[in-house]
Parts: sequence; structure tokens; C-alpha cells
Amino acid sequence: MGLSQPDQYHLADAGAGLAELEGDKLILAIELRETGACIGEVILVWLSETHKSAEIGFLLHPDYHGKGYAREATLPLLQFGFEAMDFHRIIGRCDGRNAPSARLMEKLGMRREAHLVENEFVKGEWTDELVFAMLQTEWRRRK
Repeated sequence: MGLSQPDQYHLADAGAGLAELEGDKLILAIELRETGACIGEVILVWLSETHKSAEIGFLLHPDYHGKGYAREATLPLLQFGFEAMDFHRIIGRCDGRNAPSARLMEKLGMRREAHLVENEFVKGEWTDELVFAMLQTEWRRRK
């Protein structure tokens, strides 16, 4: 896809501090390899040490939607979360109206677990929220 991604060694180095405390975040920029322009970011948040859980997220400039960049950038974070951090479960959430984000999480191999009706107040209106998840065992099976 033409993204500049760290290899696994550098990603593991970048996340070394993530292993220290529940609530820590690993945020990586998505850059175009050709120009170095930052077109978005991906994030992995350590939710619970007890439950070995995390949340993944992605944000991409609208000009780059639908080109596979978010998927390409998110897969290494899932790999890092399950393989280096040994998380049991990683979730992802999106606005219920955001069909492209929902499709992306499904393409990543995450399954839809919940549709929370009018769960959030966004820009002056109540919106639904979709919750997706993947277990470490599911990650291993997909390889």
C-alpha cells in the first residue's frame, strides 16, 4: 500500500513502555512511503491488566479512505498486542453510522459483539455504538 511501517523489531521497541502500566497507549503515525506525509494514526490502548485486554483504534484523513491504508497499519498493532503484549482480547468501537469502520474491523478478523443504541452523545445528537472484538486464540487461528 505504500505505507512506511516499522518492522516488528522497531514496533516492539516503540511499545516497550506500553508493558508498564494499564492505561498506557501506543500511538503510531501512518505515513505515505513516497512523500512521508502523515495521513492518519493507529492506537493501541491497554485497558486492563487483570483481564489482559486492549482497544485498537484508527483515524485516517478522508482523502485516503478506502485504499487499504488503515487495515495495513492496524494489522501490526493487532500482532503486537496479541504476540508481544500477550493480550487475551482486543476490542474496537465505532459510531453505528460509520459503515466503513465497521467493515474494516470485520476485514481485520474482528467479530461484532454489540450494538449499543443511543449510547453516545456526539455533535448534538444521540448515536449508536458498535463494538467489535478478537480473542488471542482467534488471532492465532487466522494465521
